[in-house]
This record gives sequence, structure tokens and C-alpha cells, in this order.
Amino acid sequence: MRDRPVITIPRESHAQAVASLRRYAAEHLDEEMGDLKADLLLRHVLEDIGPTIYNQAIADARAFFEERTADLAAVCYRVEFPISTKRR
Repeated sequence: MRDRPVITIPRESHAQAVASLRRYAAEHLDEEMGDLKADLLLRHVLEDIGPTIYNQAIADARAFFEERTADLAAVCYRVEFPISTKRR
């Protein structure tokens, strides 16, 4: 996984992202952007900014998992031989 240089997204998501970029440019930047320009912008974002977003998502997922498993030993622990221990 460390050898993957670029974050890739499925073809359908790619097409939706290109359309979203075109819409955003038209609505907020008063710029008509064709598919080629939007595709190039998306590729740039995925290559240059994508790793930062990916790393943050991994850090968030890791923190979530660690928070949920921090007390796993105490939650899952059962006293061994509970009847024998009480009789002593």
C-alpha cells in the first residue's frame, strides 16, 4: 500500500466529482469549466491534497478505534474460578 503514489477513486465517483467541480466553478467563481479542466483540477487535488485528507481520516479512525478499545481488557475480563474463589 505504501507504493501507491496517487489516491484513486472509482470511475463513477470520478465523474460525479468532475461534475461537482464544474458546478462549483460556475456557481461560486463565475467560471465555466469544461470536463478537461475539471478533470485536471480533480487529479491535482487527489495527488497533492488527497494524502493530507487521507492521513487525517486514518488518524480519526485510529483515534475512534483506540477510544473504543482502550478499556477492552477490563470490559472483557471475567474472573476465573469465581465459585472456588468465594469459598476461600
